Amino acid sequence: MNRREAFAKTCAHQEPERVLVDFGKHIGSFHRTAYQRLRAFLGDPELPAEPTILDRMAQNIVLSERLSQRLGLDFRWLIPRWVGVRDIVLDGEPAYLDMWQTPFKWTERGQYYFIAGHPLGKGDLTIADIAHFEWPDPDQPAMFAGLEEQARYWYENTDYVIGADGIKVGILQIAAQLRGYDKIFLDFALNPELAHALLNQISSLIQEMYRRYMRAVGKYVQVVVITDDMGTQESLLISPQMFRTFIKPYLKAWIEAIKSETRAKVFMHCDGAILPIIPDLIEIGVDILNPIQTVVKGFEDTLALKEAFGDKIVFHGGIDVQQVLPRATPEGIAKEVARRIYELGRGGGYILAPCHNISFDVPPENVVALFESAQRFGRYPLSPPADVVM
Repeated sequence: MNRREAFAKTCAHQEPERVLVDFGKHIGSFHRTAYQRLRAFLGDPELPAEPTILDRMAQNIVLSERLSQRLGLDFRWLIPRWVGVRDIVLDGEPAYLDMWQTPFKWTERGQYYFIAGHPLGKGDLTIADIAHFEWPDPDQPAMFAGLEEQARYWYENTDYVIGADGIKVGILQIAAQLRGYDKIFLDFALNPELAHALLNQISSLIQEMYRRYMRAVGKYVQVVVITDDMGTQESLLISPQMFRTFIKPYLKAWIEAIKSETRAKVFMHCDGAILPIIPDLIEIGVDILNPIQTVVKGFEDTLALKEAFGDKIVFHGGIDVQQVLPRATPEGIAKEVARRIYELGRGGGYILAPCHNISFDVPPENVVALFESAQRFGRYPLSPPADVVM
C-alpha cells in the first residue's frame, strides 16, 4: 500500500498498514535554532547548513528532502511564497510589515517576530475606514509561483501525500491582528455591524486567495491547510455562541470555496481548548483537525476524544511540544508516542505529528526518539501501550 492509498484509508476511518507521519509546514516545523542543534546531533554534512526560512514570524524552516527522508515523513508540502512584505525598523530594531500592513518586531527572547501594532486598532473605527483600508490584492501570482510544477513532479514521480500548506491567514486571527484582540471582542459584543464588515472583507479576500491557489495545485494535492486560533490553554477565546455568530459562517464559506476547486481534504489547525466547537468544525467540512494539544483542557484524554469524534474527523498531531518533548527522556517519548498511536489510531483516522513547531528547548535526541518511535509503534494491528516493551 503506497502513502496516498494509506492516506485515503486513514481519512475513510479504516486501518492502513501503518500510521502516517507528518512534519514540515508553517505550523509544524523546526525553529532554525532547533534545526541547527539537530543537524549537529545527526552529524550529517549533507543537511543544509543554512536552510530556507519558512515562516518569517516563527523563524521555522523548510525541511530538505534529505531530512524528510531521515525522519520518515510521508507528506511533502507546497509552501506559498510570502508576498507584500516590507522591511522596516521599529524602535531601532529589525521589523517588517506583512501584506495586511501589520508591523512585526524582532525579539531575541524566543528569537522570532511578534505583532507590534494594529493597523485598524483605533477606538472610533468606522465601516468607511474598513472600506478604505489598504487591503492586499488577492491576485498574487508570485505567492504560488512554481508550486504547480512542484506538485506535478511529486504527483507523477513519488507516492508522497502532497499537501498545500496554508497561506497563513485565519478569519479571527487576521481580524485580531488588524484590530487588536481587545477591540475585536468588544466589537462582537457592542458593535456587531462593524465586526461583520471587517470579517466579511477578510473572508472575501481569503476565499479568493485560496481559489487561485487551488486552481494552480488542486488537481495534484490530497490535503490543504487552513488555520485559525480560537482557544487558550483553558478555554475558547470567545463563547461558542459568538463563534457561531461571528466566525463559523465565514469559515464555512471559506471551506466551501476551497472544496469547489479541489477534491483535497481540508486540514484545519486550531490551537487550544476548542473541544466545544469540534462538532461545528465537522459540520462545516473540516476533515482533519490539528494540533490535538494533550496539555490543554478537554484534550488530555485522547481515548475519550477518539470515542467521541473518531469516526467523524481525522486527528492530526497529538505529540506535545510544550511539556513532553522538552522535558521527557527518549524512553518517555517512546511511551508517549506508543500511547497516542494506540488511543488515536485504532480504526484509522490518525496522522502522527508534533502538535506545533519544535523549538530550541527540545533536545535533539528527543526529536530522533519521536520519529523513530513513530515507525516502531505505528504498524497495524496496534498494540496497547502496556504490552509494548520499551
